[in-house]
Amino acid sequence: MIRHIVMFKLKATEGMSEYDNALEAKKRFDDVIANVKEMKRGELVINSKDADQSNYTISLICDFDNIDDLNAYQVHPSHVNFAKFLGTVKTDRACIDYEFNA
Repeated sequence: MIRHIVMFKLKATEGMSEYDNALEAKKRFDDVIANVKEMKRGELVINSKDADQSNYTISLICDFDNIDDLNAYQVHPSHVNFAKFLGTVKTDRACIDYEFNA
């Protein structure tokens, strides 16, 4: 199994706070979860409002059977649309993909 963890630092945009953009990202990621059949598990989590605000704003945690399924996710239209949105609200990104036994 492959676990794909991506963290994003988001920014406020016109009419939307950093937290509003996190909520919008969570809503949009639901579409990715619903449509990418290669993803075995997907979750978008939001940093607590009470946590240190220097933390990353959101994190994606996704599991795939293998690297080929992860690569299929990367080019899936639902993920591509989600990534386009994130491109408009992110200031930083960190990622790790690692193998684990389920």
